Amino acid sequence: MKVKMMRKFRLASAVMMALAASLVFSSIVRAELVIDITQGNIKPLPVAITDFYSETEATGKIGKQMADVIRADLERSGLFKPIDPRAYLQAPQDLQVTPVFANWRKIDAQALSTGLVRALGDGQINVQFRLWDVYAEQYLVGVQYTTPPSNWRLTAHLIADQIYKRLTGEEGYFSTRVVYVSEAGPADHRIKRLAIMDQDGENHQFLTSGDDLVLTPRFSPTQQVLTYLSFFNNKPRVYLYNIDTGQQEILGEFPGMTFAPRFSPSGNQVVMSMARDGNTEIYLMDLRTRELKRLTNNPAIDTAPSFSPDGTQITFESDRGGRQQIYIMDADGSNVRRISFGSGNYGTPVWSPRGDLIAFTKLTGGQFSIGVMRTDGSQERILTEGFHNEGPSWAPNGRVLVFFRQTRGKNDGTGDKVRLWSIDLTGYNEREVITPGDGSDPAWSPPYNLNR
Repeated sequence: MKVKMMRKFRLASAVMMALAASLVFSSIVRAELVIDITQGNIKPLPVAITDFYSETEATGKIGKQMADVIRADLERSGLFKPIDPRAYLQAPQDLQVTPVFANWRKIDAQALSTGLVRALGDGQINVQFRLWDVYAEQYLVGVQYTTPPSNWRLTAHLIADQIYKRLTGEEGYFSTRVVYVSEAGPADHRIKRLAIMDQDGENHQFLTSGDDLVLTPRFSPTQQVLTYLSFFNNKPRVYLYNIDTGQQEILGEFPGMTFAPRFSPSGNQVVMSMARDGNTEIYLMDLRTRELKRLTNNPAIDTAPSFSPDGTQITFESDRGGRQQIYIMDADGSNVRRISFGSGNYGTPVWSPRGDLIAFTKLTGGQFSIGVMRTDGSQERILTEGFHNEGPSWAPNGRVLVFFRQTRGKNDGTGDKVRLWSIDLTGYNEREVITPGDGSDPAWSPPYNLNR
């Protein structure tokens, strides 16, 4: 099924630049306005995000919409507190030169974002953005984009990424997308199809028709390509799906059962588990040669593999020790060692993009928890728990997780809801990711590549 993605972008230019105001402050050392995000409970930083100024009604509407998206992105991160624009003492048209910083200190703004949108003769728009440290009265960063007007939402997300990066020191994740399994229908006849949306729930689209059951979608870390499992005539197949072109390719039709395909960091390999002769092991497939290599050899069930970001190791779950636990092995299948030793059962391990943590699902006393641990199994922390939480997936900056949660309905088993949620590493910023209906098995996309 070919889907034409609305978000097939071509930004004509995206140049980090010191805009005119930066010339005024070129001799001043940058301010040290940075959020310390290593703390557990972070007090959000007050920021002012003004509407983007424009001289025409059409581009003025775009400028207001962009500011709304940026405010929402920053607020949703839990690290920022956008100030109500009704409190602003300067209008957007008065901010095309150096701001009057005293006006922004009066409303306790720590940082100020200003901008401009103007129409170009070729039908595109030029968007300019500047970020200021209010108390140090310093210019921090500026960006400009030239793009079709239809890309205004992406442009706003990219600007929110810039603000996040400059004020936290980490990469932003607002210009990413989430793919998941959309679910509908009664429990005995569940329709499951692939869906994709921006990380804020906008631009929602279905990628498959729902005629065939789909499971475990996973993004390539290097391009806008998915791998997922689908049942065709009740036989499991692993597919590759190019989101930009809508083209679908069968990676393989394997005997027995296949589970949880996932890309290697290079994007050239897929690791998965397969059941052969009654034994479930982990295999690695080279996407260029289609060569299949067996990595584990144990009578237990080995499944849910996930590469380390440097590609040298793989974490997976196995019941080889008597119950479900998390293990790590070298990428060639050697040097297998167990890292989880707490009470309960551990599953769905996913290596952080930073390489320092492994997220997991844990079942203890009938409760499902989402947690993280160091790669040696130490410093285990539970972020959230409930009736049924499962399937964590990392944002590309390694600070936020998305997962799915089932909540109970009626006593007869009807009325249950399955929804997507996000939570950051502090465990304090937990939010539902709004979808049209039920959803499970989410996976985060890589960051948007401007050179794509």
